[in-house]
Amino acid sequence: MANRIPDEVIDRIRHSVDIVDVISDYVQLKKQGRNYFGLCPFHGESTPSFSVSPDKQIYHCFGCGAGGNSFSFIMELEGLSFTEAAQQLAEKGDIPFEHEIHPHEEDNQKPSNKMIEAHELLKKFYHHLLVNTKEGQDAYDYLINRGFSREIIDEFEIGFALDSWEFVSKFLTKRGFNPQEMEHAGLIIKRNQDETYFDRFRDRIMFPIADLQGKTIAFSGRLLKEIKGQPKYLNSPETSIFNKSRTLYNFHRAKKHIRKNQQVILFEGFADVISAVKAGCPNVIATMGTALTEEQAKIIRRNVESVIICYDADSAGIEAAHKATAILTNVGCTVKIAVMPDGYDPDDYIKEYGAEKFQNDVINSSLTFMAFQMRYLRRKRNLQNESERMQYIEDVLKEISLLTKAVERDHYLRQLAQEFSISLDALKEQQYQVYRTEKKKKDNDSPNRNNINRQPVVKRSLLPAYQNAERFLIAHMLKDKDVAFRIQDRLQGQFNVEEHRALVLYLYAYYEEGHEPNPSGFIERLPESSLSSLASELAMMSINDELSEQALNDYIQTILIYPQRVAIEKKEAEKQEAERQKDYLKAATIAMEILQLKKTLK
Repeated sequence: MANRIPDEVIDRIRHSVDIVDVISDYVQLKKQGRNYFGLCPFHGESTPSFSVSPDKQIYHCFGCGAGGNSFSFIMELEGLSFTEAAQQLAEKGDIPFEHEIHPHEEDNQKPSNKMIEAHELLKKFYHHLLVNTKEGQDAYDYLINRGFSREIIDEFEIGFALDSWEFVSKFLTKRGFNPQEMEHAGLIIKRNQDETYFDRFRDRIMFPIADLQGKTIAFSGRLLKEIKGQPKYLNSPETSIFNKSRTLYNFHRAKKHIRKNQQVILFEGFADVISAVKAGCPNVIATMGTALTEEQAKIIRRNVESVIICYDADSAGIEAAHKATAILTNVGCTVKIAVMPDGYDPDDYIKEYGAEKFQNDVINSSLTFMAFQMRYLRRKRNLQNESERMQYIEDVLKEISLLTKAVERDHYLRQLAQEFSISLDALKEQQYQVYRTEKKKKDNDSPNRNNINRQPVVKRSLLPAYQNAERFLIAHMLKDKDVAFRIQDRLQGQFNVEEHRALVLYLYAYYEEGHEPNPSGFIERLPESSLSSLASELAMMSINDELSEQALNDYIQTILIYPQRVAIEKKEAEKQEAERQKDYLKAATIAMEILQLKKTLK
């Protein structure tokens, strides 16, 4: 598909859109030296191994091997074709993109793309109905009376679904959308009796739900008036484009504010998010009314480390906050918990007390994880009872034992000592005993344990000398065209690793077409993702600016003698087999062949 777009358009996109800006929309990047590092979006990790080079305009993950340029990043992460990725990057760079989709491309357009297109169309139509028509006036007045401003209604693209059974179904069908696909998208429902379709959302205020990139993938519709047997909120079902466990409400709007503030505030529902934005908190997101999932936590961690959880004050909210804290901590987040007064959710609190009090008394007064744990552990406990009090102290000591910083441990031990008038030395001694007990239990529970103290074994992938020589040569070839042709004259493509041979063949062709060294441009022309990953990895290698003649000779010699070494090893095995068979004449002949081969190594 790439060759249908003029090369000059692709080149303009590549030179106008910085890969750091592209990837920063998805990954929190921090500069280290000349490159940027972050958590890889293609596999779960807690230590950054994903590197982005602004000089070379490529990325590579040293954990999973993913690599490429801006185009391949967008294609891989969002599941787009090259044309779709080019169009998205062109929009980001404000570059005119007039490439027309070929007829057979349109026929083969993915159902998911049509589903998103339908959601985007309905979002605009619902919003138009709410703000511009008499049919939406009651819904508009309801929102204004509830404290929504026109600015907020426009920002969140809130809309209104008509009180009609078939308007949307006919609306979409007339515009060429397949009814069966629209049913799978969750927008319409098939009647059992005659297999006709009716609208899922009717007479409801419509809140669009977007994916991480801002594409509309679902809706949540709220009734204007309570109707018996009807849910107050009706949400889209899960579909191929809408997965609750991977969706975070308002993320696409909040991500720039999250990175600017280096912090995110996490809510349970979208009503809380909208209220918080009205209250001046733009770095807010929410789960889709469900418990936080590990997938959502990993998305959050890729973008920010510091998280404030702000859930409801009821028992269910406290339990949910406790579970969410554990999940976020496990993926490497630093978590604080904003504690709501009893009986309030964030939306209600902001409406009653206002934005300033919410900021100061709730968000800015968030508890550390340990302080929240202490509150959580004392719930439903009668601390006047000696037995329950001692159990509480023991539970807190277990939590303190998990803290890695000595200052934190000392702080909470002193707090415990002061509250219960216990000797600090006694608490420290018991805390250490708890630590030893828990550590021993953990060691006993671990598989394949033994009681011998050993240093941890770090597995390192040590490559053979010939393979390292080939990698360094290709790294220099990617950087310098003259070096590439010098190596071609000396080696004639005699690389021992098959992938290396394939890569240099594409590189020679790239240079012979008149291109200058450009890892991003070269990667774009590679037909396989495995070659793209290899090219990005080698281009990211740390090498000297110049390849000396001595180093070049050493690398080439190491590469050329490898086949002879393999042949010698094979002959040695044949000689040993001949001796085992007592065929000494054959063994002597093979020994002479081995000597001749060894002479070629000198």
